Amino acid sequence: MIPLRDSEASRRLSAANSLLILLNFVVFAFEMRLGPNAESMLAPFAMVPARISHLGSSAPAMRLQALTTLVTSLFLHGGLLHIAGNMLYLFIFGPAVEEAMGHLRYLCFYLLAGVAASLAMVAMGPESGVPVIGASGAIAGVLGAYFVLYPRGRILTILPVFVFIQFVEIPAVFYLLIWFAVQLYAGISSGAQGPLVGGVAWWAHVGGFLFGIAAAPILTPQRVTARSRRR
Repeated sequence: MIPLRDSEASRRLSAANSLLILLNFVVFAFEMRLGPNAESMLAPFAMVPARISHLGSSAPAMRLQALTTLVTSLFLHGGLLHIAGNMLYLFIFGPAVEEAMGHLRYLCFYLLAGVAASLAMVAMGPESGVPVIGASGAIAGVLGAYFVLYPRGRILTILPVFVFIQFVEIPAVFYLLIWFAVQLYAGISSGAQGPLVGGVAWWAHVGGFLFGIAAAPILTPQRVTARSRRR
């Protein structure tokens, strides 16, 4: 299912969400400019679960560097499809959540959701040495926030059916429940293979989404929350 538009955002190019999308593309352009050197140059900015879980035994400088990766890793991506998929979801679901929270709260929420998603990866694979990058954990938090703030929203979706492509408007609650169920199932199915299967950080998606559900009502003014629920 590929989302194309939601029914709740009054404007698509909201300030904070657009800034986040721009920053992600700027960093990605820098990655592309590095070419073959990108992996070695950017490795210190990726989040490695084992570094976080062993903070207590690290030197202070290494400890600080490891903690900063909880944020820096959110702006790195592994390829064009990776960033394109992430930014599409942020573009569709972000503006309405920003509208409900306000610009500054939304920015803080986004970063905190990304940190929570990274910590979920650490919790599920504390000894993993596989670098984790990408904005999907933070974006999962945005999806969780949308789930609780706009339960009556509708998502225009491209739905491939065999060789045909259909445009279907799906209730946001169903769309996001299906999305979350897929992430949870994939995370559980990873089993002994660890939290990363096929390069996808499934547990970051699960952790980010649950954080969004829990944090969005707290960070959203009550009058806005009540209005959103009545839509």
